[in-house]
Amino acid sequence: RIEELDKEEKRLLHEIGALGVQMSQARRAAGERLARAIEHELADLRMARANFAVDIQWQESADGAFVPASAFPGAAAAGADESAIQRRVSFDSTGLDRVEFLVSANPGEPLRPLARVASGGETSRLMLALKTVLSHADETPTLIFDEIDVGIGGRVGAIVGQKLWSLNSNHQVLCITHLPQLAAFGDTHFSVSKDTHEGRTITDV
Repeated sequence: RIEELDKEEKRLLHEIGALGVQMSQARRAAGERLARAIEHELADLRMARANFAVDIQWQESADGAFVPASAFPGAAAAGADESAIQRRVSFDSTGLDRVEFLVSANPGEPLRPLARVASGGETSRLMLALKTVLSHADETPTLIFDEIDVGIGGRVGAIVGQKLWSLNSNHQVLCITHLPQLAAFGDTHFSVSKDTHEGRTITDV
């Protein structure tokens, strides 16, 4: 019985590997399209020189799914015929891939993980670009953009406002801004001000 189960486990791990490779190939193609679409959106948001990439990696594991070595990124470029060689890759319910968004906000800077390099204003604009591209697929009910107008003004502020407005058919959008041309797109406005009263700072909404 143990031998039968071992055989069944290996069969399933080969099947998972084959399906995982197909899914990964589709993800890599979709990641390229996503990156180009986000860079197009960022150009409108005064980040025309920013680069965006979707990094997809596999992590080898002794008890992972069986994957042909030739399926690994870069294997074809190496020129070795490894089609018969199997390597084992960790997996979970989402497949074989470990996905990370990379960004370079300034020319000459290498791509780095989005969470580590973007400033607050850049992060808001990157998220706006991402949400604009994915607006039809994303089911997040409420989107909050804090200080998305940092470093922009004039006509670009109106463009940002239009992009935020385009999200409101599928989402509730909350935006903290100092730009009137961006705020003009809101349905409801709250003015937040600070004042000093009897030695204490009071915030009024």
